[in-house]
Amino acid sequence: MTTKTTRLLVLYLFVLLIQTKANEFKTDICVYGGTSAGVIAAVSAHRLGKKVILIEPSMHIGGLSASGLGQTDIGNKKAITGIARDFYRRLGKYYGETEKWTFEPHVAELVFNDYLKAANIKVEMGLFVKKVKSENKYIKSVIFERVNGSGTATLTIHAAAFIDCTYEGDLMAKANVKYTVGREANSTYSETLNGVQLGNKHQFPDNIDPYKVSGKKSSGLLFGISKAKLKPNGTGDKLIQAYNYRLCLTSDKANQLPITAPANYNPENYELLRRVIARRVDEKWKHFLKSYFILLLCQIVKPI
Repeated sequence: MTTKTTRLLVLYLFVLLIQTKANEFKTDICVYGGTSAGVIAAVSAHRLGKKVILIEPSMHIGGLSASGLGQTDIGNKKAITGIARDFYRRLGKYYGETEKWTFEPHVAELVFNDYLKAANIKVEMGLFVKKVKSENKYIKSVIFERVNGSGTATLTIHAAAFIDCTYEGDLMAKANVKYTVGREANSTYSETLNGVQLGNKHQFPDNIDPYKVSGKKSSGLLFGISKAKLKPNGTGDKLIQAYNYRLCLTSDKANQLPITAPANYNPENYELLRRVIARRVDEKWKHFLKSYFILLLCQIVKPI
């Protein structure tokens, strides 16, 4: 082997070693999922003196709070304390108020990113769980994968503790943590509010005609109506909650985008919604925008 070849080989091995180390990261705590919970978990761990890395599969921080769910469901505000209360006060500062419980998603994302920047927490975006290595039921390392136009790259995280703050729980599933799909029956854990809940809030009004041609059974059921028989209250199933889009509407024309129908838009898919609106003509539009009407908009508007 010539001296030149030897040098090239040594250089190649050195570069390979650097790349290998660059694709690995050691930390105290790895938080998977940049949701509201994920951001606050990472910040809390940092405040306890821990070294933290936050991994987010998408390209945005904040989960639902930064993706459309800008109206907070509030019971007793006094029960909301700590960093969560501080979050709403920071939103309030942005809007010139003491606290803000209804907000624009992009403002929530700004606040979440401010938390992370202030704590100097390392954040990696666009990474998904590929493989989990465990010993004695403890996660030792996780290989995350990033797929883009130029190919696939991986990042291996070694941590003393991993926290799954995603909505789907993929990290826990990869670590063989037991899980269930759907809603449990009351009988599973001797509870009273699980499973089917007929007549307990969030119900369509009575006497909505279910047929494509009103009063004509032979015309078939409207889109979105099942002919399956409803099971008794408290019965569990393997169904999952539907996904949809949450939108911000504004009367400020300078801040509006036109709502246009996509090529595959089918008005018949929303006949049920039209009939509900017709039955509730006495209600304000604000009610429909918060509940029923959003189902219509989520199909008309393309996601950005």
